[in-house]
Amino acid sequence: MQEPGAGSRRDYSPADRLLMRLQQSLQTLAPRPQDPAEAPAYPAGSLPEASMDNQARRRAAGLMRVNHAGEVSAQALYHGQALVSRDPAIRKHLLHAADEERSHLQWCETRLGELGEKPSILSPFWYVGSFAIGAVAGLAGDRWNLGFVEETERQVVEHLEDHLQQLPKDDQRSRAIVEAMKEDEARHGDEAAAAGAHPLPLPVRGLMKRVSKLMKFGAYRL
Repeated sequence: MQEPGAGSRRDYSPADRLLMRLQQSLQTLAPRPQDPAEAPAYPAGSLPEASMDNQARRRAAGLMRVNHAGEVSAQALYHGQALVSRDPAIRKHLLHAADEERSHLQWCETRLGELGEKPSILSPFWYVGSFAIGAVAGLAGDRWNLGFVEETERQVVEHLEDHLQQLPKDDQRSRAIVEAMKEDEARHGDEAAAAGAHPLPLPVRGLMKRVSKLMKFGAYRL
């Protein structure tokens, strides 16, 4: 079932869009077999696996679990924002970005499997909370909606740059994934700005950082 603005001519009702968001939620959270060949353009596919001790491997896995949780949250934010967006063109923009975030989600799940770990058990919580935040942001209007995207992606890029400093030096596979994600996230932010995003007030940006820290703390450990 296609969303309006994504190639379909049908005029979907709010109820239709809500059902589609729920379907996407299940697709985001449902466990599925992870094979590097199945992950779209898997950035680490041709790189060797590093020889890491247990401490380094746990460190890499914890960071990739945080990245996975971040991608679950990104999916939810975009879905929540798209649900209430009034402008079909902006809704299409949000859903296209969500599709690219799905690739990031698959990359992180694949890497976690390679490291012998699983995603955060709190993923459903991250999704529900982020969906609600996205819907509230969207209700403020489409230009503020885009401003929320721009600021979110700016903070994500900072977060990924920090992870590149923290990942084990020899873990080329994890590093390649984070680098590819960072490039996509920066582009999403630039596209939102070009589409007419309104800069968010400083208190809102600060609140977003505090929520992000809470998510990272929980996802790294659980």
